[in-house]
Amino acid sequence: MTQTKNIMPKHYQQLQSFERGQIESLTRLGFGVRQIASRLHRSPSTISRELKRGLTTQIDSQKHRSYQGYFAERGAAYYREQRAKCHPKGLLQRAAVFFKSLPKALKAKPRVFSVDTYVHYFKAHYPGFPCPSTATVYRYIEAGKLPELHNYDLPMKLRRRAKRPNHRHARLNKKRLGQSIEDRPAVVRKRQELGHWEGDLVKAKRVESEPALMTLTERVSRMEIIVKLPDYRAETCRQALQDTIDDYGAENFRTITFDNGSEFASLNQALEQDYQIKVYFCHPYSPWERGSNEYFNRRLRWFFPKKTNFSQVTTDEILAALELINQRPLKIHHQQTAIERFRTCSD
Repeated sequence: MTQTKNIMPKHYQQLQSFERGQIESLTRLGFGVRQIASRLHRSPSTISRELKRGLTTQIDSQKHRSYQGYFAERGAAYYREQRAKCHPKGLLQRAAVFFKSLPKALKAKPRVFSVDTYVHYFKAHYPGFPCPSTATVYRYIEAGKLPELHNYDLPMKLRRRAKRPNHRHARLNKKRLGQSIEDRPAVVRKRQELGHWEGDLVKAKRVESEPALMTLTERVSRMEIIVKLPDYRAETCRQALQDTIDDYGAENFRTITFDNGSEFASLNQALEQDYQIKVYFCHPYSPWERGSNEYFNRRLRWFFPKKTNFSQVTTDEILAALELINQRPLKIHHQQTAIERFRTCSD
């Protein structure tokens, strides 16, 4: 008994356009599925599936009756439709829930989330949904793939500048209110223990008689304290700071670093004599020497923009803003909040 030679290809190949044309011609001539398969060297199941794809109902113009027949164009169109559905979904589709909620989170007033904090927030609270990386979100915004978000919706991104090599700020005014920041111990510079703070004022108007907010930032935990001042005269600042130290406990304050504002002129001797707290002053026009506090002040402006009349801001509003900022996950603490970090380091 002779064996038939296997004429089927070892690897399956999709039907080509000319093959569909042949199938259409052969079906009109009355060829069956196996006969067509033999002619085209294809599997009968392949021909059977193709006949189902291209099956179309037509009207016979002479007999005025409907009939079903195979049409190569219909078979090819159906194949293309199904093929398009087989491609893997892109990240925009797979992470649709995240990308739909992102614009609302970043444009909220007051703004609580940055791109990075919202990515980690989403991963923690919605673990069952796909979530892109922070870098991917920034790339998508830069490429215009997220039509509801633009670079101007990311205020911190617009502030970043390329560092200029061999460029240093020239400190022309060497005024000193007290001990220089250059004299701070290494343990303070390296953020090795709690109790070392940075301070500043957030003002509405540059008028001493106007209300202002005194802000204090703990260097290790980045925990914040806000104190509302009726004015920012030197005596008012001194009294408010002493009251704050009494409220939080003098044991939580070792040093405080301020800028060279005249409102801090009387703090040096007062804190050292009453609490043994060292006070240091930055170089003039060098806000980066209090970088943590400056970063916090920019966050505070999300809640109280420039020209805000602090006389109309209530204590409850200030405390609500403070809670949101202190409860915000921080990348530098591996998504711990400032409060959690402070408690961890205190134990």
